[in-house]
Amino acid sequence: MLPKQRQDQIVRALRADGAGGVKVLATKLGVSEATIRRDLEQLHAEGRLTRVYGGALAVDGGDEPFADVNAVHAEEKDRIARRAAELVHDGESVLLDIGTTALRVAQHLHGRSLTVVTSNLAVLEELQNDEQIELIVLGGFVRRSYRSLVGYLTEESLRQIHVDWLFLGTSGVRPDGRVMDSTMIEVPVKRAMIKAADQVVLLADRTKFPGHGVARVCEPGELSMVVTEPGADEATRTQLTEAGVQVVLA
Repeated sequence: MLPKQRQDQIVRALRADGAGGVKVLATKLGVSEATIRRDLEQLHAEGRLTRVYGGALAVDGGDEPFADVNAVHAEEKDRIARRAAELVHDGESVLLDIGTTALRVAQHLHGRSLTVVTSNLAVLEELQNDEQIELIVLGGFVRRSYRSLVGYLTEESLRQIHVDWLFLGTSGVRPDGRVMDSTMIEVPVKRAMIKAADQVVLLADRTKFPGHGVARVCEPGELSMVVTEPGADEATRTQLTEAGVQVVLA
């Protein structure tokens, strides 16, 4: 990978997570920690991130374009999404969070007799012509760059419904199992989604263990299940299991 490509991936990762440690970034990109440190110093000098002790913070440059995020760890996301879709039985109701992994879950639900509720505009586009699926779109303020609906209207809509399954995304899972998010405006919607579901399933690839985020979404005990992949931090997985969460590897 060329240095420019690697540095662009670092910036994308920070925008998605809000912050990143040297060790985590090195693991994500498959390079040495020394290489990451040099990249962070250069990107800091260019004003593309803020260098802090042990890592870096994203600068306030707006949301990461949805298509760019969708291309990161695509195979891993698809395996997780396929496994998540297998949990659902015909006749049940599914609530899909914002984000690219939720979109992939929708792709694996085609042709099934289900009710799907979402604030994810990409999911709307994916399922709108599937006549087997009863599709419900939550109201709200449109975040165009991330193709989602947020705000009071979204939260109020969620207070009026109840579903069998919620598939939830995250910026990261702390070592103690807390679910975090780096986009503050999304957090109230995620919390309302959790209250609206019988089964709360977190979808998180291994790079989210441990992850980053400035706002707490929920405690581990509020989750029913986590669908992740081999390589997710074992200590964090143990914390989740001890909290009564079923951890499924895709």
